[in-house]
Amino acid sequence: MSDAWRPPPARCAGGVIFVPASDLMNSIEYRYGNDLSVESAIELYNASGLGERRPVDDPQIFADMLRHANLTVTAWDGDLLVGIARSVTDFSYVGYVSDLAVRRSHQKLGIGGQLIQKTREKMGPRSMLVLLSAPQAVEYYPRVGFTQHPSAWVLRAGDPFPK
Repeated sequence: MSDAWRPPPARCAGGVIFVPASDLMNSIEYRYGNDLSVESAIELYNASGLGERRPVDDPQIFADMLRHANLTVTAWDGDLLVGIARSVTDFSYVGYVSDLAVRRSHQKLGIGGQLIQKTREKMGPRSMLVLLSAPQAVEYYPRVGFTQHPSAWVLRAGDPFPK
């Protein structure tokens, strides 16, 4: 953010500072690119709840996840990484949203929807986005325009491949 950025006006009640959601949303900066520190990304995943489902205990795998994603959109509240949409795409037909994570303290403010929108803006006019939802996020995706698909399949690393 620029040097001119100032925190939004806040009000205090009972020792808790409240910042109006509209002011907080106006202070969020969105960036493209995957030049992130592994530590800050892992911290975000843990703070979002998605760390329970990702290899946050293996920084090398996590570094590869960040490096090889070819469309990454991040959300920043000042110097704090508050959200990420990490995708693999051909930019013309389909993009797979590998991760959508928003820090719990910043959820329900529209940041996830903005990350999806910013991802779509980089896709071709006939391109679609697909993803696999974490169980606790199944109800979220229809609210940001996704349609449930009945035939998704997973072959995990340890699963045997039939001969």
